[in-house]
Amino acid sequence: MRFSSSLYECTVMHHRLEPLKNRFVYRVYMFALDLDELGTLHRSLRLFSHDRPNLFSFRDADHLPLGKKTARENLEEYLRRNGVRETVGRILLITNVRTFGYVFNPVSFYYCYDTAGNPLCAVPEVGNTFGEVKPFLLRREDRTETGFRRTVTKHFYVSPFIDHDASFDFQLGLPDERLHVVINDHKEGKKFFLTALTGVRRPLTDARLLWYTLRFPFMTLRIITLIHWQALKLMLRRLPFFRKHQHPELQQGALQWNK
Repeated sequence: MRFSSSLYECTVMHHRLEPLKNRFVYRVYMFALDLDELGTLHRSLRLFSHDRPNLFSFRDADHLPLGKKTARENLEEYLRRNGVRETVGRILLITNVRTFGYVFNPVSFYYCYDTAGNPLCAVPEVGNTFGEVKPFLLRREDRTETGFRRTVTKHFYVSPFIDHDASFDFQLGLPDERLHVVINDHKEGKKFFLTALTGVRRPLTDARLLWYTLRFPFMTLRIITLIHWQALKLMLRRLPFFRKHQHPELQQGALQWNK
């Protein structure tokens, strides 16, 4: 059975330009979930469940905690609060799901389409290791030929090595057979940290999920381990860092999700 939802087999690149140079690349896979298809996926796949334990499990509560029951309803509430009045049709969420019961998402991406199937807006949902998420809205006026682009001050604690008031330059390509996303960090007009996510679409099947379990075991745990490993290397190189409690006035709009 073919689904509107799929998987992306991806490469992630991080490149710090200053004050110390540091670059690393790793392989991941991500789910591209049509939020109207979760029930069908739950019934059709043996290894994937919606809001129930499984090898792979998507929980609505792992995203945008705005008091609604489903991930779609919470996103629609976020859009309404931020002045998006158009009726939203299909919503595609590119994210990690729970693997063996554990999940961590450095960033997830909602792509929203209007009822005619045209791109309406995009919402990167950035997470940190303190259980917080912060959404950023890229509107119709942020459309480019290939997707959406917007630069915004982050005002969020993501990395202990990056100022809270640095800016994200979001460049989100529309997902099709390939996925291409760039998020660069700027401070005072100067680019200092580059991130790129590139992927190839794969069908969402039990066979593919089993293969990824063998090829990338404990993927979500591996992600958080790599984050801490890279942080340790930077600390050993004596890169200055900020603690979470510092500069609370520069941490705005964060939401706490239920682990």
